[in-house]
Amino acid sequence: MRELQISERTRIKNHPERAVPEEAAEILSAGFVAHVGFIEDGLPYVIPLSYHYDSEQPDRLYLHGSIRSRALEILASGAPVCVTVTLTDGLVYSRKAMNHSMNYRSVVLFGTAREVTGHDEKFALFDQMVQRYFPDRLLERDYNPPPASDLGVTALVEVRIEEWNAKARRGGPTGPDDDRPNAPGSAGYTTFREL
Repeated sequence: MRELQISERTRIKNHPERAVPEEAAEILSAGFVAHVGFIEDGLPYVIPLSYHYDSEQPDRLYLHGSIRSRALEILASGAPVCVTVTLTDGLVYSRKAMNHSMNYRSVVLFGTAREVTGHDEKFALFDQMVQRYFPDRLLERDYNPPPASDLGVTALVEVRIEEWNAKARRGGPTGPDDDRPNAPGSAGYTTFREL
């Protein structure tokens, strides 16, 4: 894969110390929902979609949905796309209201898409997607292969990633009294595994 460069549009401006571009592939591999941004008739839209990402093909991301999906129809035409994937790891609470936050990892990427139309390619990608979301399920043991009619009513687009960046917030609160155990109030953080 070619090296994905950071450009002005992917440079992290707010808290640049949180930039973690080296974690982008890992974050995309762990996520489940992609928020897909596109323009139609001069208006912006953002739609949540399930997606497939495989670090073996790190410059591609696949989106799927109904063939009636406006988003996928526009993307399949080669329109530019922005995709965001966020993993929310926990909540951060502070003694100061403004310093409440959350710990997260996110990727923002830009690219263009093409429609995937070949039956065999669609079948293989959908099977990989099932394996990614449900790693213990096996084709023909746990579920039947999709008939051609199912593949025909499901749109699949491949986003060729042109550039990306990743950002992460980790750790505890940063309020002025948060490191003082005797200060009024409470401060700390919790992971979603603890909630």
